[in-house]
Amino acid sequence: MPRKDDYIAVLDSGVGGISVLRQLRKLMPNEKYIYYGDSANAPYGNRSTEEVRDLTMAAVEKILAEYPVKALVVACNTATSAAIKLLRERFSDLIIIGIEPALKLAADHFPGGRLGVMATNVTLREEKFERLMHRFGTECTISKIPAPGLVELIEAGKTDSEEMDRLLQKLLGPYVGRLDALVLGCTHYPFVSRRIARVLGQDTVLLHGGKGTARETLRRLEKAGLLHEGQGQVLIRSSDPNPAATELAWKLLNG
Repeated sequence: MPRKDDYIAVLDSGVGGISVLRQLRKLMPNEKYIYYGDSANAPYGNRSTEEVRDLTMAAVEKILAEYPVKALVVACNTATSAAIKLLRERFSDLIIIGIEPALKLAADHFPGGRLGVMATNVTLREEKFERLMHRFGTECTISKIPAPGLVELIEAGKTDSEEMDRLLQKLLGPYVGRLDALVLGCTHYPFVSRRIARVLGQDTVLLHGGKGTARETLRRLEKAGLLHEGQGQVLIRSSDPNPAATELAWKLLNG
C-alpha cells in the first residue's frame, strides 16, 4: 500500500518535465519527488508510438524498482499520448496523472478564437489529441504547429542562444498576428516562453498544462489521504550517464 512519505515520481523524456516539477513544488513543497529524465533517448517526439510506449514503460519500471512511489506524474505530452492508458492498466495501484495540451483552457479563454498548438509530431498525430481537436475545433480555429529541433536545443542547454531565436522565428514567424493564444504542447517549451513571446508579440497569450497537472496531482493525493506533512525533498536522476543532463535539470529547476 502506498504511504504518505513515498515519492511522487515525475517522468519526462529529458529535462522538459522540470517545468511541471516546478509547479508541483509550488503547490506541494512538503512532498518527496524523484524526477527521472530519459535524456539518453531524447527526444521522444520524433519516434514511433511503439518506441515511445516501450521507452516510457521501461523508465517507469526502473523508477518503481528503485524507489517507493505513491504517484506517477507523466510530465511529457508525448509519453502521455502514447502510453498513459497502458500505464494505468499495468500499475493500477498507483495514482497516475498525465499531461495534455491546454487546449480546453485556451478554448475557454478565447471562445471562437484563433488557437495554435505547438507540439511534437507524436503528440499531434495521436488519437488523444485528435479527440481534443474534434471537441474544440468546431468552436475555434486551431492550427497544428510541429516544432522539430526545439527539444534538441533545449536538451543541449541552448535556451538563450541565437540558434534558438532563428529556429523559433522559422517555426512561428508565419503565425505572427494570426493567433489569440499559443498552447505549449510539450513540457520543454515553457523554458523558452519569453523568446516565443518575443516572436509572436504580446497580443498572443501563451498557455501550458503544467499548473493544471499540478492541481490534479494535489487533488488526487488529497482525496487518497496521501499528502506528506514532513520535510520536502527532490532527487533528480537521468538515463544519460553524462552529468551535464542532471546539471541542466537542476539549473532549470532552480532558475
